[in-house]
Amino acid sequence: MFVPSKTAEDSAILNLAYSVCAAVRTAPKACGTDHLETAVLTGEDKDRVTAEMRKIGEALGHSGKFFCRDADNVDAAGAVVLVGAKYETRGLGERCKLCRFENCGACENAGAVCVFTPMDLGIALGSAVSMAADNRVDNRIMFTVGQAAAKLGLLGEYKLVMGIPLSASGKSVFYDRD
Repeated sequence: MFVPSKTAEDSAILNLAYSVCAAVRTAPKACGTDHLETAVLTGEDKDRVTAEMRKIGEALGHSGKFFCRDADNVDAAGAVVLVGAKYETRGLGERCKLCRFENCGACENAGAVCVFTPMDLGIALGSAVSMAADNRVDNRIMFTVGQAAAKLGLLGEYKLVMGIPLSASGKSVFYDRD
């Protein structure tokens, strides 16, 4: 069997994307509860996200130029892994108060975010990009991808979303960025 380079690299990116999702799932989580979700985007779904990124960037004017720059990077990537978290509390009540509210109910009523949500997301993102780096695949965490994906509702109720585009090319598409 003869497998050309591009076919092998595309397959490696997709297989790695699945492994990155597993790394997110198995990353340590506060209170031992999992409030994260992942998805893999390629093809038309990835194109929908980059179109939305450009739309957001253009709406923001000069200050949103980085959305369009990141969309170009995502266009050049073989796949994108979305990692999302729910805005939920952990039910610790008065025992925690790290959010500076009296209890979880007060935090929720104020529309605030439980501190464990971004901590869990950060730990999982670190595990995810480590998996990609260990496999020598270029990657970058992009909140711009997450903003577009959340706006499109791609992860449903998981509203705190980040994207990790994955690329295998002769030179990292994430390196020389204007």
